[in-house]
Amino acid sequence: MIAGNRPFHDSASTWPPCNRRAGMPEAAGALLGIDFGERTVGLAIGHRLTGSARPLDPIRYRDSESLMTGLDSVMRQWRPSLIVIGLPLAGDGSESDMSRRVRDFADRLENQQPGIDIRFQDERLSSHAAAERHASRRQQGRAKRSDAKRLDSVAAAVILESWMGENS
Repeated sequence: MIAGNRPFHDSASTWPPCNRRAGMPEAAGALLGIDFGERTVGLAIGHRLTGSARPLDPIRYRDSESLMTGLDSVMRQWRPSLIVIGLPLAGDGSESDMSRRVRDFADRLENQQPGIDIRFQDERLSSHAAAERHASRRQQGRAKRSDAKRLDSVAAAVILESWMGENS
């Protein structure tokens, strides 16, 4: 074929035209990290390519319905290919009351988002690591005291990065 015989499209020089959504998070392998809590759920988005995660605004909820509505919005915005949920095991690695609640939450999430891949990551040290990260950022002048309300989401980022590090 002779160059110039095809009509110009706004997809640069490729044929067929590029997928306009190629730059969206799901195309980049977005992963969602979750730190489940009684009234607050920390969230982080990460990417397999970089192996890093960044905190998102946490979801504060009153009941299961408001939590699921908030998560549905996050899922539509980021379209993650995988969700990693922190699992709060007991000190000896056994299941705890909270880890059973987390598994129940994961079941509800899976029912709401059929087909989504959900994994668990031991989160025993994530809260401590998140607090250390926040303290370090404060010392560097890159975080404010008011950012402490996002600690659950920083913990979600730690959980997600730990999972990516172990599963790369």
